[in-house]
Amino acid sequence: MPDGTDRVGGVSGVGGAPGGLHPDAPVFVISVAAELAGMHPQTLRQYDRLGLVSPSRASGRGRRYSPRDVVVLREVQRLSQEDGVNLAGIKRILELEHQVLALREQVEELTSELARAHDALQRSARVFAAGPRGDVVAVERGKRPSRPGVFGASGALVVWRPPPR
Repeated sequence: MPDGTDRVGGVSGVGGAPGGLHPDAPVFVISVAAELAGMHPQTLRQYDRLGLVSPSRASGRGRRYSPRDVVVLREVQRLSQEDGVNLAGIKRILELEHQVLALREQVEELTSELARAHDALQRSARVFAAGPRGDVVAVERGKRPSRPGVFGASGALVVWRPPPR
């Protein structure tokens, strides 16, 4: 994004973030997070009360914001000021974005699970079919058992009828 943030949670230009800081590490006190987000600390407290951004808590109950929280704060500010979305709408947008991310992760997991199952199926060498005499025979994947004649080796067609009750 042109404002120095990205959707995944990185914050460019935030002290220490590029140097191996985890995006969810609670490192910023409220005054630093407010400055990085371009807001007043009281605004961050209000957003916390409303559930828009939920920072971690330090042992003394002080709020600790992560680089990802700063990105969310900037997004809240952008939606509010540039797009004119109210705070309830912003909360719903953030919830939906979180839901989309969770669903994408689930799709990735299911896709990889399906690929593993497909690979396991492709590696299994044992495929069985009914042979020309009705017996069970192992055949190569994608092949049919050989049929000497149209109706088996004898050329006879057998019709089975259940006995009357």
